[in-house]
Amino acid sequence: MTPPSTVKQEAEDAMATSRAFARTTFALLAFTLAVVAWGGLVRASHSGDGCGANWPTCNGEVFPSAPALKTRIEFTHRLMSGTSLLLVLAWVGWAVRRFARGSWPRRGALAALVLMVVEALLGAGLVLLRLVGTDSSVTRVVGMGLHLLTTFALLAALLLAGLWAHGTARPHFSGQRPVSTLLLASLGALLVLGVTGAIAALGDTLFPARSLQEGLLQDASPTAHFLLRLRILHPVLAAAGASLLLATAAVAAFMRPGRVVRRAALLVALAVLAQLLVGLVNLALLAPLGLQLVHLVLADVVWLAVVGLAAQALAEDAPRLAVPEAAALGASQK
Repeated sequence: MTPPSTVKQEAEDAMATSRAFARTTFALLAFTLAVVAWGGLVRASHSGDGCGANWPTCNGEVFPSAPALKTRIEFTHRLMSGTSLLLVLAWVGWAVRRFARGSWPRRGALAALVLMVVEALLGAGLVLLRLVGTDSSVTRVVGMGLHLLTTFALLAALLLAGLWAHGTARPHFSGQRPVSTLLLASLGALLVLGVTGAIAALGDTLFPARSLQEGLLQDASPTAHFLLRLRILHPVLAAAGASLLLATAAVAAFMRPGRVVRRAALLVALAVLAQLLVGLVNLALLAPLGLQLVHLVLADVVWLAVVGLAAQALAEDAPRLAVPEAAALGASQK
């Protein structure tokens, strides 16, 4: 029979390893965000064709000789993406060895690997089909949208794997309304906002305006390019989406009155307000490159904050507002 002290030591060692895995996961998530931000620089600087229609080589070379600036930008993105893929492979190997089959951290890690491969293939497709640089076709918009949605899913998988490894309980969906409904609606709204934001950013990059008035006239012109006519959708939807996200954070904090959930809800609210402020400044200043990148990173931060809130609020051990208490509160307000 194994001595109790040995069992306790083994449990402590397992917990320490899980937390080390979680810390590594969050570091990997931060590096992935840097890769995403650099990808935004590739788009905003018209550098997507810096390596020509070649992949995985760059202008037919493994390491480009005497590269132009846009080649350096694009090649750096490829190096960062390749490094990220190698890191994810090593990280998934650790997850497979550390966590049992069917465990939630292992599921998150395997999902991240699949999504990383899909994202790499989509990126390669955009390059090989020349849907980069100054291309303004519908095909590019569709490919770019798929690439963005895959990126969002990858970031979510990395975050969830880290949270589950750190001790967040598995999700439990039974009896979670209205919190689960609001969270799913918020995540769906963010996906739509992400796609419309990418369309708006591409329109700003390909058809820059010299003033805010000129930009508005471009959007309203019946002969304008479809990217310009669609650009107005993003700020309109952003206002509605922000209201939904703030309401979701408030309801989650009220219905799941635990410290962790309330902290996650506060993070969502702060991230949304910061993104709204940056978005307004970005619009007023006609989307300068640096502010576009800040806006992009904040969009990912808002997405991750809502995913984190969902993981905490829908966890099976999350404290819940008692039904009789909620009913009494509703009755007192009538």
